[in-house]
Parts: sequence; C-alpha cells; structure tokens
Amino acid sequence: MRIAPRIELDAVAQRELAALARRGRVEARVQQRAKVVLLAAQGWQNKDIAVEVDLDRRQVALWRQRFLEGGVEALMHDAPRPGRTPSVTAEVESSIVDKTLHDKPIAATHWSTRTLAAQLGVGPTTIRRVWKRNGLKPHRQSSFKLSRDPRFEDKLLDVVGLYLNPPERALVLSCDEKSQIQALNRTQPGLSMKKGRAGTVTHDYKRHGTTTLFAALNTLDGTVITLCQPQHRHAEKWLQFLRLIQRRTPKHLQLHLIVDNYGTHTHPDVQAWLAKHPRFVMHFTPTSASWLNMVERFFRDISENRIRRDSFTSVPELELAIDLYVEHHNANPKPFIWTASANDILAKVTRAKAALARSKR
Repeated sequence: MRIAPRIELDAVAQRELAALARRGRVEARVQQRAKVVLLAAQGWQNKDIAVEVDLDRRQVALWRQRFLEGGVEALMHDAPRPGRTPSVTAEVESSIVDKTLHDKPIAATHWSTRTLAAQLGVGPTTIRRVWKRNGLKPHRQSSFKLSRDPRFEDKLLDVVGLYLNPPERALVLSCDEKSQIQALNRTQPGLSMKKGRAGTVTHDYKRHGTTTLFAALNTLDGTVITLCQPQHRHAEKWLQFLRLIQRRTPKHLQLHLIVDNYGTHTHPDVQAWLAKHPRFVMHFTPTSASWLNMVERFFRDISENRIRRDSFTSVPELELAIDLYVEHHNANPKPFIWTASANDILAKVTRAKAALARSKR
C-alpha cells in the first residue's frame, strides 16, 4: 500500500498557508492548494482531501509533493508544460533564415513570404512567423549617406558645441534656405475627412510659381526670422536676409550663424559684407550633413503642417500662409533640444564607415 509522505509545518509556513487559504484576493486555485497542504499537515489522507477540496486524488498527491520540493512558493505557479510539438523544426527554421539572408530570388531583389514559401515548400504563414522570431524584414530598406568632408570632425565639434554650450552674450542662429516651394493649385482641393475615411485630394494640379524661404532659428528660444524671395540665384538674396537678421536682433549681441556649404554663403560679396559686420560669426556644417542644422526641423514642420496638403492660387497666397504660420509659431515658440554629444555622433559615423568598408570587400 502506497503511503503519502508526511508534511510537517513550522510556524511561518503555517501562517502563510492559512493566510492564502482564506485571503479574498488570492486566486481560487492557490487557495485550493493551500488547503490541500494544511489538511495534509493535519494527517488527512489524499482521498479524503480530494473530497474536501473537490480535486482529483492524483492532483492532491501532486501538490503535496510540490510543496515538499519547493515550499509555499511552489504553490503560487503552475509548473512549465512542454506545449505542442513545434511544426517547424530547427533545421527548417535555420534554412529559412539562411535563405533570406544569403540568397535572392531569380526575378526579384528580395524575398516575399509567398515566393520564399514556394521555394522551400512551406506555407507563407510559416515564413512570416520565422521572420518575426528572427527580426527579419526583407521588404524594408533604409538609406544613409556618410559625409566625406575632410574637416567633418572639426565642423561637427564646432556646431554641436554651439548647441550644447552656447556662448554668453550671443545668439546662435541655425540658418538655411528652403528653395523652390511651389504654389500648387489642386484642381479639386482636399475634401473634408469623414468618419472612417481619410481626407482626399486630387493628384493633378496647376503650378503658379515658386518662392524660396530663408529662415534663421534661434536655438535658445525657438523663434524664427524668415524672408520669402521669388528666386534663389544670387548672393544678393542671402545678403538681404543677413541685413534682415541685422535689423531684427539686439545690436549688442554677437551672432553665431550655422549654415551649410552652399556656394552663396561664401560668395565674395557676402564675405565683403561680413568683414564690415564683425558681430556675424559663420559656422559651417560638414558636407552632406544637413541633419546637423537644427533649422531643418522647422522646415519639416512647416511643410507637413501648412504647405504640403494645402492649395494655393498664387505665390503671394503661398507666402501669406507661410507668414501666418511663422507668426503663430513665434507667438508660442518651443525650442528644439539637442541632446546628442559630438563623441556619440562620431562613434556612430565611425561604425557606419567601417560597415560600409566591409561591404565593399
């Protein structure tokens, strides 16, 4: 005759089990297990405990043994179960991953779930699950561009230093031009959104000219100085903007302007004007590094929020919309906060260059 192992409780275990057995916010199955152990400690047989707590006798024996092996904590959780036998073996999954990473279909640049499934003789859902488990997304592609400026590090340190540690008694202005902004008149302007449907707009349009937006973003408070010009072909347009900055900023403050390497910014006429106005100090971003110029964030916002989805019948109407947006922006400006250090950026660029060099071998 099989005899169940005896359970003896110390004072601590007795209190914990009694609390679990009567506590209102404990799972019912945990209460049931606590009662099994308490009754077993009192000398009850498994068949009698099973009747008392409404369990099968084998379950009573199971939880009695679990308590002996793991204590009160063992009653709180179910033991791990083996689960269903996986339909995809490790060999099949390895084959899917290897094919995805190191092979291409004959008539395409990358695999889809259906083309790879047909190639390997499995279902598309199997391919999708394996890709998800392994973080594979062959349909996606991201682009990048590395600056080849020989003075990249010096310029990076200079610009990021202005963002993170601006000089005293000076203004730091991030400046650039957004050229060729088109006044597009949709043949059917955007329709209002309806419940369950996005706003619509026709694809065809009429062009009514272009304008160039010059902007200088104050990195301290987020305000913007702007000027719209009908064309952007000569340094005279940039000089007009510099004169506007001269008028719109306090005369006693030095001005540090962050600009890109566009030829207009280094034109001889511009250089001569700057020599006569020594409070202007120019700082150039590296070649192919427009992301370093903070004013690009402002250009993105005005494009997304005001220009791209609207319709304009003339350039003056477009420029009026820009002016009203800037006025609203400056009424409650919010500066963009630069947080990345120059060392962190340099480390990422170094890793990207190393990865690019490896891919060319």
